Amino acid sequence: MKALLRSLALAALVLPALAGAQSFVDPPSLAAEVAAGRLPPVDRRLPRDPLVHAPGGGFEPGRHGGELRVIMGRSQDVRMMAVYGYARLVGYNPSLELEPDILAGVDVVEDRVFTLRLRDGHRWSDGHPFTSDDFRYWWEDVVGNRQVSPSGPPQVLLVEGRPPKVSFPDARTVRFEWDGPNPGFLPALAGASPLYIYRPAHYLRQFHERYADRARLEERVRAERMRGWAQLHNRLDNMYRNDNPDLPTLEPWVLATRPPAERFVFQRNPYFHRVDANGLQLPYADRVAMAIADAKLIPLKVNAGEADLQARGLAFNNYTFLRQAAREGKFDVRLWNTAKGAQLALYPNLNAEDPAWRRLNRDPRFRRALSLAINRREINQVVYFGLALEGHNTVLPSSALFDPKLRAAPFDLAEANRLLDEIGLRRQRPRGLRMLPDGRPLEVTVETAGEDTEQTDVLQLVHDSWLEAGVKLFIKPSQREYFRNRVFSGKSVMTIWSGVENGLAGPSTNPEEFVPTSQQQLQWPKWGQHAETAGRSGEAVDDPAARELLLLEHAWRKSTSELERMRVWQRILEIHAEQVFTIGLVANVRQPVVVSRRLRNVPDIGVYNWDPGAFFGIYRPDSFWFGEPRAAAALRRE
Repeated sequence: MKALLRSLALAALVLPALAGAQSFVDPPSLAAEVAAGRLPPVDRRLPRDPLVHAPGGGFEPGRHGGELRVIMGRSQDVRMMAVYGYARLVGYNPSLELEPDILAGVDVVEDRVFTLRLRDGHRWSDGHPFTSDDFRYWWEDVVGNRQVSPSGPPQVLLVEGRPPKVSFPDARTVRFEWDGPNPGFLPALAGASPLYIYRPAHYLRQFHERYADRARLEERVRAERMRGWAQLHNRLDNMYRNDNPDLPTLEPWVLATRPPAERFVFQRNPYFHRVDANGLQLPYADRVAMAIADAKLIPLKVNAGEADLQARGLAFNNYTFLRQAAREGKFDVRLWNTAKGAQLALYPNLNAEDPAWRRLNRDPRFRRALSLAINRREINQVVYFGLALEGHNTVLPSSALFDPKLRAAPFDLAEANRLLDEIGLRRQRPRGLRMLPDGRPLEVTVETAGEDTEQTDVLQLVHDSWLEAGVKLFIKPSQREYFRNRVFSGKSVMTIWSGVENGLAGPSTNPEEFVPTSQQQLQWPKWGQHAETAGRSGEAVDDPAARELLLLEHAWRKSTSELERMRVWQRILEIHAEQVFTIGLVANVRQPVVVSRRLRNVPDIGVYNWDPGAFFGIYRPDSFWFGEPRAAAALRRE
């Protein structure tokens, strides 16, 4: 953390100095508003110490203007603009190092005391000052109000079950202080779906019973058909969902379309805090237009030239199809690296409600047998042209934690059959289907979110090799919300999804992805829910290996040295290799990224990942700009 503190302090001191030497340039699209007096000029809208996007790393200073077009598969994906925009208190740079962003700087003492320093004169998108009062409102009136936050503070803010002491020394300073270390605090602020520890207090107070006129508030509650003021407050307050055009933001673009809609427009935030080295206020693009289309149609729409920047909805198996359109001059297709522990993984539901399946999924011999009965080499060759990395769902070779023995996943039908025999899953006849202890045939229904053909293509190959072990696989596609609800309720027996998000983890990365900490973890949703709600719902962990993971994650949080954290991580990864809680298939599958030939500053080579990475977020799409069309890039498959 000392190195982190130095880097945060350096960014806070040097970048404003660069800005001070510049005169600032107003976007032409705001000229009429400024001339009419409805907006102040840019030098009065920016903080006194704006964040400068300095040249380097392929960044090319640009010019204002244009509409950046993207396509999403669901209207709920308006939230992706809170991901792509990636304005965070502290954020990752492309080297995955933490730097101040919204904040001017952070002072850290022993991973225990965090003093956050705000930028002087920073404003919300509606022009209201952004101050420590916005942090106070969140802490006292959102987290501190049981009607608004029944579960109390988020788990990442609890150390040994105790919340921090939060203080507000002045309008530009906020301090979080714990009795013990909390190394996960800053990474939580930098996440793709971050911990928002502030709110636009000036806007939300009108919906809070402590501040609002009671009669007006009750009238609004009735008009919105809400159960009470707290439900109304929470509905209008979801900064990540990004579905309330009236909610002020600090992101580069502001939602201007009221849901529901089939096309959402995001207009530039006139008070955004970043500038380029020439003093141009970012973002460069005036607008982002987000079209909503059936997910299955996204490759076709992209191929027709309907997007300027697109990766969501595109899979590796679309690459050949898109490459032909690229040859015709419509766009460039780039292949970015991915950072997931597995492109796809199978998730036996250890919390399945069916007693027979719950017992079987909890038997590590069964999970090992299923893994051994998968021919990953065949999957790699047939679906990924031999370009993927075969193995378990764990960290990647570029991680400091990587151990090749823990990723190795051999194809061994003989051993798979031996383990299934040992469990007592007998065949009715030689090479026939095995039977569950209650007499049902061993037929595994693997549920998918049904959003592309990649999962079904891979599952068909798994089906063929599992059949050799006497296990029949059925594929059940469904809509994502229905899919997740079945997992959460225990109705699903097994699912397929991508693997752990951060296959590049290091000793200082929170190991929570490998531990029962979230309901979203498909292998143990009820255990994760139990952790998320501090025991108020879900189920307590009753598996010895999973309990050890919880203890190890607790030890990681208490650790004060990188060596201690390395040891914790090593044991966590060893347990996962031994227990096969998830069944990884292949990793390092490239992500097609379609880029308009007019769009500048999009890296030729990047990492497309949710967290850390925020997909395009760490490359700062506010710095992408439109120029004259470039010649076609060399087409190659790497």
